[in-house]
Amino acid sequence: MDLSQIKQLAEDGLQEMIEIRRHLHRHPEVSYQEFETTEFIIEKLEAMGIAVDQPLETGCVGIIQGDPSSDTVIALRGDIDALAMDEGGEAKAGFMSQNEGAAHCCGHDGHTANLLGTARILMECKEQIEGTVLLIFQPGEEKLPGGGRLLCETGYLQEKGVDAIFGLHTYPHLETGKIALRDGPLMARPDEFEIEIIGKGGHAAYPHDTVDPIVMAGQVVTQLQTIVSRSINPTEPAVLTIGKIQGGSAFNIIPEKVFLKGTVRTFSEENAMLIKKRMEQIIKGITEGAGGTYKFAFNEGYPAVVNDPRTTEVVKTTAKKIAGDENVQIMDEPIMAGEDFAFYQQEFPGTFFFLGSGNEQRDSTYSLHHPKYNIDEQCLKTGAALMAALVFQEIPEKY
Repeated sequence: MDLSQIKQLAEDGLQEMIEIRRHLHRHPEVSYQEFETTEFIIEKLEAMGIAVDQPLETGCVGIIQGDPSSDTVIALRGDIDALAMDEGGEAKAGFMSQNEGAAHCCGHDGHTANLLGTARILMECKEQIEGTVLLIFQPGEEKLPGGGRLLCETGYLQEKGVDAIFGLHTYPHLETGKIALRDGPLMARPDEFEIEIIGKGGHAAYPHDTVDPIVMAGQVVTQLQTIVSRSINPTEPAVLTIGKIQGGSAFNIIPEKVFLKGTVRTFSEENAMLIKKRMEQIIKGITEGAGGTYKFAFNEGYPAVVNDPRTTEVVKTTAKKIAGDENVQIMDEPIMAGEDFAFYQQEFPGTFFFLGSGNEQRDSTYSLHHPKYNIDEQCLKTGAALMAALVFQEIPEKY
């Protein structure tokens, strides 16, 4: 396959991808509620002559059938859900979210537009495709249990006989058009926890008649920070963060309860379970010692994203042909963010990579999940070209 043709098709389709991205940005839908988004995607796919399956209530899979004499099946994945938040930023003033409490501040609008652009390129080159391409428009990446997990649990992809799967994420800390990836661990396992510290409320002037949950919560927060530094091997990455504390109603009232929520990030189940165990030991010791009680829930999230060495080599080699050697970066270290693409990798060889979307002139360098998060839409032509080109590469060995 002539990759210069693919690059030109991506360039030709850029304006349409931008229009799709901005439409989706105006009409975001949160995880598992992506009904209008799904209808929009299906209309676009069917207009291109692409067959569509719906294994889940929202989201869909486009099927491009190339040469039927080949049984190769390549899957390309894009996520479609928005975050449950409100956004801001002058750079997005012309296409700001019209749905209160929902915003594409993680780039999934770009991922969807990118995959639809990839679909158009592949349909232009359909006669040269060997086997089948599955275009996965996945719901619910932002919320447990994860749309990737739900799709894998249906057995749909296993029945299709997927040989390899590829996915990308826009990345504001990387210059537009660059590609970053690494073999092996790429993104962490993100677990969530909830803590309820239960005391005895009363008047702030009579603390001796109460069991103060705020004091207990303060000790819990401080002591939990010792777990990573004193219980985890310092050569292994781990994070424990309290993201929310809620308790109390007035300056002169000691409340009965305080609630805490947060996340644990690791790269192994062993470390995650060790942190879980140590957390409960600390919470139990502090609350019982002060005469209080507690409730503790540790909600296991996505596995770590671990890239297969063979498919990663294919992405690296292809990316250099599409973007140039100087625009492909091999990451020294993984990052602590999580991704449910990991569920696909437990079933099939696959590689997840980052597409640079950061450009100060286009105000697109804000972090993921920031209200002003934006992408430099020029990145879409690189992403679509690379995803399309991967379909035509030889995957080492038959998996």
